[in-house]
Amino acid sequence: MGRLVLNHSSNIEGLIPILQKLAQDINIKTITPAVISRARGRSSKLIIRLSVKTINGYKAIARKGKTAQEVFISTDLSKDELKQILDLYNKN
Repeated sequence: MGRLVLNHSSNIEGLIPILQKLAQDINIKTITPAVISRARGRSSKLIIRLSVKTINGYKAIARKGKTAQEVFISTDLSKDELKQILDLYNKN
């Protein structure tokens, strides 16, 4: 079971409950929401997609509306395995 690091006072609406469920996975070590920025496009619902590999895991981008937020996920899972888990949460 992983740990969710809540060191920012603001997050994308609806992101924290999804990250809390994701942290329940036995293969996830830590999840850290990071920088919030403005995106050019528009996403009608909250979508989390993997971006790049990091030293400890992967960087993901959460998007909703015109807002984007980086999320760092520390895990030993492969990119495909983590993508399958994230796809489950993107459908809900």
